Amino acid sequence: MSDNVTDFTFLQGVKVIDFTQFEAGPSCTETLAWLGADVVKIENPRMGDPGRRLRPDEPDTDPYYFHMFNANKKSVTVNLKSAEGLDLVKDMIRKADVMIENFAPGAIERLGLSYDVVQAINPGIIYAQVKGFGEGSPFEKNLSFDMIAQASGGTFSVTGDIDGPPTRPGVTIGDTGTGMLMAITILGALYERRESGTGHQIQVAMQDAMLHYMRVNFATQGRTGEAAQRGGSRVPGVSNAPMGLYPCSPGGPNDYVYIMTSRANPEHWDRLLKLIGREDLIGDKRYLTPADRVTNIAEVDEVIAAWTRRQSKFDAMKMIGGAGIPAGAVLDTDELNSDITFEQRGVMQTMVHPVHRPFKMPAWPVRVDGKATRLKASPMLGEHTDQVLSDWLGLNSAAIAALKMDGAVG
Repeated sequence: MSDNVTDFTFLQGVKVIDFTQFEAGPSCTETLAWLGADVVKIENPRMGDPGRRLRPDEPDTDPYYFHMFNANKKSVTVNLKSAEGLDLVKDMIRKADVMIENFAPGAIERLGLSYDVVQAINPGIIYAQVKGFGEGSPFEKNLSFDMIAQASGGTFSVTGDIDGPPTRPGVTIGDTGTGMLMAITILGALYERRESGTGHQIQVAMQDAMLHYMRVNFATQGRTGEAAQRGGSRVPGVSNAPMGLYPCSPGGPNDYVYIMTSRANPEHWDRLLKLIGREDLIGDKRYLTPADRVTNIAEVDEVIAAWTRRQSKFDAMKMIGGAGIPAGAVLDTDELNSDITFEQRGVMQTMVHPVHRPFKMPAWPVRVDGKATRLKASPMLGEHTDQVLSDWLGLNSAAIAALKMDGAVG
């Protein structure tokens, strides 16, 4: 374990009752847990969060997705279809600062936990909802997952080769990106509540959140008056060269380096030519200005690629970056996982779980006073039921045993 980790206590004392599942909601509540909140995940006693991928009467052989989005939380199993279970949750809501859910449209209301009901129980609560599509949208009642949010939120339309079809981005900003926007808004609401004492109902739709991550593309729309285009490895609307992916040795599927010279810094081109041993092209009228290089982009790319093909992507990144030119090697998950410096800085940490094998995963990336927040194991289903009912509600062992006997909790 790195010495660069500690327990963040920014949200110490903040109680979060978490009805979320899969990724968009859990990524939000995991962030709050990393910042020190007491996040209690309410789960179905039999199967829990569907993100656990549990199979009836069989061991969990694929816990890694669940680990990723539920570290540092507690799990309580409650039968929400039981009158006793629902009353128990309402008692927890009275103690909570935040309640968050991302069920299908209408599900939380059918459970009897609509905003009106919850606000009457606890007027100061921050009631947060993650939905697929916003209220008033023609698709308001539709279900959504990450891919649906990204497709309908624009990111597919700007991803892929120039002449190719729309492409799914390789990262889940539809889910986790939405969760981060919700987490930030919850923090703002909690800050304001310190003065006002009032709660808020907060909603974010996954489709709406994608527009936030598409701001550069909307800037292009504003400038050109046309839909932003796909650009492959290049940035549409940015007329500059060299810019893009260049092949490296030994020629594997991710052996590329991304180089991006800037129109604002004409020195980048001359520096790059000196680095690759092509000083003879400095001042060549064919490549003198960014516009000239764009006109002759195929020639420019081949000049650069002739050099990068002889370098490893790591060496290329180091040398080009060292010359003061922006460059980045294309790194895959295994290469990132193997980079010890992420562990040393606490950005990657190993989850030591009571049941599953140790698993290295990304932790919260923001360091405070030089330290990252400590990663703790994701909870086993219902692991903290007794502890939370005692800590939050003051129930003794006999009362908890009675709830279990009635089937209200697992």
